[in-house]
Amino acid sequence: MRKIQNPDLARLLLQLRFTPESKRRKQLDAAEKLYPVIDKDKEYPFEFIYFRITGFYPKNPAEQELVKGDELLGDLPLFIAKLSGQLARPAAEQNQKVYSTGELAQTLGISTRTIRRWRERGLIALKFIFDDGVKRFGFFKATVDKFLMENPDLAANAKTFTRLMPKQKQRVIKRAGRLAERTQLSRHQIISKIAAEIGRSRETIRCTLVNYEKRHPDKPIFRKPPGVTAPEQAAEIYKLFKQGYDTKDLMKRFNRSKSSIYRIINKRRAKVLLLKKIEFIASDEFLQGDAEARILGTPISELKPADTKTIERFALTGGSLPGYLRTLKRTPLLTRERETQLFRRYNYLKYLACITRAGIKPAQAPSSKLEQIEAYLAEAEDIKSALIEANLRLVVSIARKHSRSGANLPDLISEGNVSLMRTIEKFDYSRGFRFATFASWTIAKDYARKMPARSARPDKTTAASLARMQQNLKSKDAADLAAIERAHQSLAQVIKDELDEREQYVILNRFGPIGQPIKKKTKSLKQVGQDLGLSKERVRQIELLALQKLRQSLSLEEFVLLTG
Repeated sequence: MRKIQNPDLARLLLQLRFTPESKRRKQLDAAEKLYPVIDKDKEYPFEFIYFRITGFYPKNPAEQELVKGDELLGDLPLFIAKLSGQLARPAAEQNQKVYSTGELAQTLGISTRTIRRWRERGLIALKFIFDDGVKRFGFFKATVDKFLMENPDLAANAKTFTRLMPKQKQRVIKRAGRLAERTQLSRHQIISKIAAEIGRSRETIRCTLVNYEKRHPDKPIFRKPPGVTAPEQAAEIYKLFKQGYDTKDLMKRFNRSKSSIYRIINKRRAKVLLLKKIEFIASDEFLQGDAEARILGTPISELKPADTKTIERFALTGGSLPGYLRTLKRTPLLTRERETQLFRRYNYLKYLACITRAGIKPAQAPSSKLEQIEAYLAEAEDIKSALIEANLRLVVSIARKHSRSGANLPDLISEGNVSLMRTIEKFDYSRGFRFATFASWTIAKDYARKMPARSARPDKTTAASLARMQQNLKSKDAADLAAIERAHQSLAQVIKDELDEREQYVILNRFGPIGQPIKKKTKSLKQVGQDLGLSKERVRQIELLALQKLRQSLSLEEFVLLTG
């Protein structure tokens, strides 16, 4: 017997082992009554399941995910069977007839395998002690009668599912071959026609033909292959479809019907979408009734910069730096209002894609829903490109400041562009900051992490720059050094005046003490959070707010002195 899949239901079964027997019998009856109530298309909180079985709510309910109805319908019969195993009583002592699996199969004229399939369809089995003293599964007569009344076709179909004699199988195979050769009937139609002619079930005919084709792969009965497609072939069909192959070409190449090709493609599309990682910054705005009309009502062409196709790549490989910079000058910047609208729309589109795909199943995914999800993600990707292009000049300005230390400017710009792309995913527009503030802080931090490694392995250009820097430092007069010292003092004073005690602690520990020639090792967000008893995310928020305050009070040189 397979295990109960839901961990909460499995734990409940374990807990019930220590419950008095009288209570467990009531809980077993409650579980049996719960089963027919469950709808496979709905979801249920585990608190509801716990209450229906035990009669009371859990004392310390943890935040739990909803249990899907179809999963619950698979687990509840196992729960009932295992619980009844703890309470097994003699079948002869029951107040109604109890069938063993063999007796039920003989009474209905079906196989024991069919009984096992019926259990998967909802026929409840309990453990009893039979006359031979062995504990086995049994079925109350009332339970069987109710199941057959609710599923009238199952018993009729099961009776017709009997084994064919070898001569009968040969006649079925020959008949199928003639129909496939002389008519345009599909595999499904031929199977149905033969089943009706000889009075057998479709499943019997289908299994006979499938087994023959497996034993004789060089003598196929049908011109087209069966409906089941090998994973390798399905992957090849989807790959060619993505490359632009026409559906008719795929039908001819793989000898399949149009509906079969589309079914394979949609199944693969659904799997790709289900595996895709979709992250977004949640907002209460998304839950409002008019969210879609308000956020997506404005055409995207009115929100994006006028020229968003001038830069197709953000790495500098293959192009000259001056040409790249000239192109950036022609790219318009975003206003605060447009920037907020784009970030809101970007995250809302990914939110819609995420909730839309939550209900799809690969085998039953409709094309319309898949196209809708893909459209959401495609538009979100367009918006991301527009946001990146509108902020590329910011990367160049930050990279130029850090290139004074001898780092290669094109490399810095390329690395900064990568940081910019990641930053767009993490920016929360609802906090009221400009994206440039958050991006400057993030890119500067990324440079700070990478610069020590870069300076440890200087190339010729970097070595020459370092030599010039050392020469310039030697030639600096006392007035310049005094000016630097005043900047340090000013920066330290502003931090003391503008920030509260907690913000000062975060800034000084994240960026090091001000004014010392050798900075001590800075702390990570997690380490600062442990010092203050805060979460890592809360420390990041405090740091961002503090930097925003400092950016308004400090000169550009002082701000770079702190963050660079």
